[in-house]
Amino acid sequence: MNLRDVQKLLDATILTGGELLDRTVETCCGSDLMSDVLAFTKRNTLLCTGLTNLQVVRTADMTDLCAIVVVRGKIPSEEVLEAAAENCLPILSTESTLFDTCGILYKAGIRGCLKKECSYGRK
Repeated sequence: MNLRDVQKLLDATILTGGELLDRTVETCCGSDLMSDVLAFTKRNTLLCTGLTNLQVVRTADMTDLCAIVVVRGKIPSEEVLEAAAENCLPILSTESTLFDTCGILYKAGIRGCLKKECSYGRK
């Protein structure tokens, strides 16, 4: 599935990165805790969150997420949208709640992230 499919499923508004909607979405993470995003995501993960601050963009950039979906119709500040655009990070906004957003994506076949393996081989 790609971001264009996600945008249609969620009836989401494209806030930044409209030219990047062909990106592949492999997994999804629904969280407002950026520490969980750092711990559990991998490349090509879609982040669904209610947060709209710069830390979300920084975290997404550090973890190579494919995009952010902001829930409950929230719109990030211009500063956040500019930072996302500078980092080639699409941000979408949906009126759905975090719970419903994740459920819609799960029903469409996108699965969640599993805990990353530690460097010493334990899970």
